[in-house]
Amino acid sequence: MNLNGSIKFFSTLALVTACFSTTLRAEADVSGATARTSPEWLRAGTIYEIFPRDFSAAGNLPGVTAKLDEMKSLGVTILWVMPIHPIGEKFRKGDYGSPYSIKDYYAIDPHYGTLDDFKKLVQGAHARGMKVIMDIVANHTAWDSVMMTNKSFYKQDGAGNVIPPVPSWTDVAGLNYKGNELREYMIAMLKYWIKEADVDGFRCDVAYMVPTDFWEQTRAEIIKVKPDIMMLAEASKPELLVNAFDIDYSWPLLGTMNDVLIHNAPATKIRQSWEDSRRQFPKGALHMRMSDDHDEARAVARYGLNGAEAASALMFTLDGVPLIYNGMEVGDATESGDPALFDKLNIFWNPKERPQLRKIYHDLIQLRKQYAALRNDEVTWLGNSEEAKVVTFQRGDDRDEFVVVINLSNRPVSGTVKNLNAAEFKPVTISGVSDTGAGDLPRFQLDGYGWRIWHRAIPANTAAK
Repeated sequence: MNLNGSIKFFSTLALVTACFSTTLRAEADVSGATARTSPEWLRAGTIYEIFPRDFSAAGNLPGVTAKLDEMKSLGVTILWVMPIHPIGEKFRKGDYGSPYSIKDYYAIDPHYGTLDDFKKLVQGAHARGMKVIMDIVANHTAWDSVMMTNKSFYKQDGAGNVIPPVPSWTDVAGLNYKGNELREYMIAMLKYWIKEADVDGFRCDVAYMVPTDFWEQTRAEIIKVKPDIMMLAEASKPELLVNAFDIDYSWPLLGTMNDVLIHNAPATKIRQSWEDSRRQFPKGALHMRMSDDHDEARAVARYGLNGAEAASALMFTLDGVPLIYNGMEVGDATESGDPALFDKLNIFWNPKERPQLRKIYHDLIQLRKQYAALRNDEVTWLGNSEEAKVVTFQRGDDRDEFVVVINLSNRPVSGTVKNLNAAEFKPVTISGVSDTGAGDLPRFQLDGYGWRIWHRAIPANTAAK
């Protein structure tokens, strides 16, 4: 997504939400519908977003391939590679330009390498049991795109001039999906990358700004090439998850997290946001849970180190699929979002005085892999005696139950979890997390931004009843 450089990071989400809300009012109510069934590898996975320009000093695709073993050891299973195509020069922002201002969907940015380099990355990931999804920008192109030879592909004003999709997105030209020719071009392009590079899916930029029926048409076509393909919508638009997409962004929850951790809103807003989404979306809808991505200032900058860790604990223990972004696992605080998106700012892989974040993320990922109870969509919110500061909820299935307690304030807190049968719950050990608060439920005692997870196995005779 391309947003005006003067917009502060917390306004990015507000703008997107405003666009979404305007669209949502015109939509049919799909809350009674059922979301499409997503591949199990997605539902059970952890997504890692990679910005190749900043991921290594070389800033290219081989620089990503060189770190595949590290990604594998961290435990992530899905690599989302941000756009790899040549970037437009006309009306470019910054020295390098936005990766979302694309000249040619069929080409590889020569600064990143070659088609063979990308194939090696995908093959290397597959050899290590990881999937790869490409970042596709279907809403707009660069002004010097190879597609400009066909003006009918583009949105135009009353005088016939090609226009950007949003006035402030001056480095891109908006695409017009009213005609079939553009639709056929874009679908053929997606099929090309599946066949040529064996990619496993697509993250679709500003998907809410492209007609839903195009995405449904796309899904119907690309599953003919790869039946278990996944599609991730950069959107929070319920109708997209009925037939077109497998998963979307949990923007409402991210916005609420910003309100709680930055603006001191009560922690009860987290549950309210989750419940609002549950009511609005089709049954079984899958959301990507994130506290950090390329459109935001880094979570460690927004929330502080401990606050960012608490936010991640929430995103990794709720329903949905968690996201790690580009060095987040080491606590990288390099500037992110617009305008940093338009330049090269390498990840600092060995920052000073960080918590053991990599170990924490590793253990949270392994916990999700080990227990199906953390991969289903069942969440039971539990009351507690400090609800303005603390969120408490339970995850479970017929074999295991977990209780999660997270202090979203910067002050120590002690209290009790309400209406909980606390028998047999034992604290889960997470590397790098203090044992403070790991006493016996229903009581808890947590440092500022502290969090704990408790687990109990359900006896076989109880589960069978």
